[in-house]
Amino acid sequence: MRTRKMLAAGCMTVAIATSGFASAHDVKAETVTKDFDAAIPNVPGKSLIAVEVDYAPGAASRPHTHAKSAFIYAYVIKGAIASKVNDGETRIYRAGESWSEPPGALHAISRNASKTRPAKLLAVFVVDTDDKALTTPLE
Repeated sequence: MRTRKMLAAGCMTVAIATSGFASAHDVKAETVTKDFDAAIPNVPGKSLIAVEVDYAPGAASRPHTHAKSAFIYAYVIKGAIASKVNDGETRIYRAGESWSEPPGALHAISRNASKTRPAKLLAVFVVDTDDKALTTPLE
């Protein structure tokens, strides 16, 4: 269970860590906390990074892309998260549900699905060790 949480947190945190901006409705942005960052010893050049992303009620991440090398696993720890990746549909994931994102993904929507309750997810990234920008906000 702890490993699953670390994987999910790492993926999502990396994905959102560099976005740090609110949505167009002047809503607060997310808070990202890095939980884990280590080189993968049996996969040269790759690292595992886990982050927790906390969303206040109504909070959202600015649309962003992920590092071209990053494979991401996201796991909802608490609440509900609305997410849209690439050309997929917008979907709401609730506590206990997860999804993955391919390398170089466009994360058009990542927000708390509730305006009254907080939400939290774990994002786990498997990424090239030298990729420093896990996310890049769209302008």
